[in-house]
Amino acid sequence: MADAAAPNPATRSTRPPSPDAPLRRRVTAATNKVESFNRFSQWIGFGNRGVIADNDPIEQEKAMKFNALLTNAVISHIALDIAEIARQLPEEGWEIAPEHLAHISPYLTEHINRFGEYSTHELGIQPDAYDLKLDVDFTALREQDLTAVGLDQAA
Repeated sequence: MADAAAPNPATRSTRPPSPDAPLRRRVTAATNKVESFNRFSQWIGFGNRGVIADNDPIEQEKAMKFNALLTNAVISHIALDIAEIARQLPEEGWEIAPEHLAHISPYLTEHINRFGEYSTHELGIQPDAYDLKLDVDFTALREQDLTAVGLDQAA
């Protein structure tokens, strides 16, 4: 009778050992970001339920590029809105920590009315210059990320 605790070489996994936990977290985080972008892009491209009905490859490529352009424009606009709010909150007495901003996603849809009213009277208005400075120090978060994956040590 074979020992029940002995490993059976016929059923041993040939899969390589799993990566270390910090690397796995980074891969999962990157995968989640890409999936979130794709979900948001699908939501933006709402026409014809996301189906490109044209069989012409050139028209298909145009539709995909237009959707990517529109998605990136909306994400940029949302990021600017988030930055503006992050500037206003400290003026109102709120404390903004880098950890708070690190968890905000630019893939917000609740405030977007895809079928709403679109005004063109603002097209000729010159916007104010945008202030690129955001008074939040993200150094601690960067150091945390580097330490978590072991990149803070010299090779």
